[in-house]
Amino acid sequence: MRLTVLAIEGVFDTGLAAVMDTFATANELAATQGLKIPRFEVTVAGVRRRVRTAHGLQIPVQAAASLVPPDWVVLPAPDTKRPDTLVPALERADTRDAVVAVRAWHGAGSRIAAACIGGFLLAESGLLDGQEATTSWWLGPLFRQRYPRVKLDESRMLVPSGDFVTAGATIGHLDLALWLVRQTSPELAAVVARYLLVDARPPQAAYMIPDHLAHADPLVQRFERWARARLDQGFSLEAAADALATSKRTLQRRLEAVLGKSPLAYFQDLRVERALHLLRTTPTDIETIAAEVGYADGVTLRSLLRKRLGRGVRELRAR
Repeated sequence: MRLTVLAIEGVFDTGLAAVMDTFATANELAATQGLKIPRFEVTVAGVRRRVRTAHGLQIPVQAAASLVPPDWVVLPAPDTKRPDTLVPALERADTRDAVVAVRAWHGAGSRIAAACIGGFLLAESGLLDGQEATTSWWLGPLFRQRYPRVKLDESRMLVPSGDFVTAGATIGHLDLALWLVRQTSPELAAVVARYLLVDARPPQAAYMIPDHLAHADPLVQRFERWARARLDQGFSLEAAADALATSKRTLQRRLEAVLGKSPLAYFQDLRVERALHLLRTTPTDIETIAAEVGYADGVTLRSLLRKRLGRGVRELRAR
């Protein structure tokens, strides 16, 4: 498999290193394990002659325009974690040139993989329109606003869709690289994961901070405060709209636009967050916690936690 890792100025050091180290480890282990698997031919490309990482390290790159279209183009994240720095970074000349290169490679038959904020670069190309995707969970509202035609689900860690695959925040670079290795050899990917001490992680939903997302919109933030005071009660959209002096339709529309989910779904997110906090910080039994967050019994809460977070009560409490 031939892969081109496209790095732009200020690329996230950890993300770039995670991708490169995963493929280097895969090549080494394939040889030592006697696996008859073609090597991963990895090239680091740039749209400028010199590229520095976020920590100022200069990395050698080949000119993107000079390369034969690879099997996969990998887009590691730029190190811009906040909307106020990300949006200007997306408008930079080198970023725009990188987007043009991505379109050209895809037009020539390459598939595209992006991790963390690298998903924004891919979405800028327009190629993700109509596709499913994920990105860094805390930037979901911005992504949804900027790319409304992309079917975003930031609760997921890894999302393959058509010619594309996107991964979640930060260490999602490892998940992405291992997924690419797995396309060639599931056996090799399993060995690499063991060497790198990469456990199967839960969805990004396990790491999300609901009130952080709510701050992206004043009405959503007010709904979040209203909901937190009533987690042990049944949910009523009509009551919520009345309390916030808005219409049910407006409340529904605003939460869908900002968070990509209904008021009820977000209310349930807050219940899960509260239950998880109680599990990790108190010895309270699961039946009592269920009552505190509005569920009829511990069985219902156990099932919901397993579905949402990918782990059972015992695992969550141990962590």
